[in-house]
Amino acid sequence: MAGTILFGAPYSVYVRIARLTLEEKAAAYELVPIDIFAEGGPPAGYLERHPFGKIPALEHQGFRLFETDAIVRYLDEVLPGPALTPPAPRERARMTQVMRVLDNYGYPSLVWGVYVSEAGSPADRDPAKLAAAIDPARRCLAVLDGLLAGPCFLGDALSLADLHAAPMLTYLSLAPSGRTLLAETPRLGAWLQRMAARPSLRATAFPAEDQSAAPLA
Repeated sequence: MAGTILFGAPYSVYVRIARLTLEEKAAAYELVPIDIFAEGGPPAGYLERHPFGKIPALEHQGFRLFETDAIVRYLDEVLPGPALTPPAPRERARMTQVMRVLDNYGYPSLVWGVYVSEAGSPADRDPAKLAAAIDPARRCLAVLDGLLAGPCFLGDALSLADLHAAPMLTYLSLAPSGRTLLAETPRLGAWLQRMAARPSLRATAFPAEDQSAAPLA
């Protein structure tokens, strides 16, 4: 196995966040497939890597770690390549703020509320959940639009905030209602187009992106 091993599934938002970090660092890694939605749950023994049965989990040179935020901050510190965390306290705080907004308000509304309820698997589609998610999703996008400080969330330099946001907004863009919502925040739509052109995003595309001809913004 490679010195850096990531356990997870290509469809996962949080696995993709970790993969984007590795790609932006130009780090070699192995992705070991773990499908937490498989019948019977994750494979036996996986709870030794993640006691809550979530993905991703990381092993780097024998060091094991779980929780995406911990993983990406660790990778940013220990791997060579461009820094993805700003040195200034206020910029670091803003980066963390964007990431927590995405976790607490974006992931539930943008991914599960809009994308999964409208464009996910047929068994998961739910018009009532979609309708209930529109206003929270719209508010979340408005907040993110207000926090976007330039070509990237913190200004000119790519950071972990951008890598946290890109998978969630990509899923949003694959749903018809999501594209309508993104059209209301054109700066975010333009940001997503720029992100979609990055080699790291292309290398980690969701399986659903290959099944959709929809534009990313």
